[in-house]
Amino acid sequence: MLRGLQGWHLIIVVVVFVLLFGAKKLPESAKSIAKSLKIFKTEMKDGENKGDTTKSDS
Repeated sequence: MLRGLQGWHLIIVVVVFVLLFGAKKLPESAKSIAKSLKIFKTEMKDGENKGDTTKSDS
């Protein structure tokens, strides 16, 4: 899916983000996205751990 993605595509995406959100909002947005991904990853690991324990109990 991302095989056709080239460097100039990423530049266009960054320019669109800057135009939509402004340069001041970008660091805040990046921090909130990073926090969300971190929470998501920990929840996925917790879910896998719970799934492993329930499978071994059966």
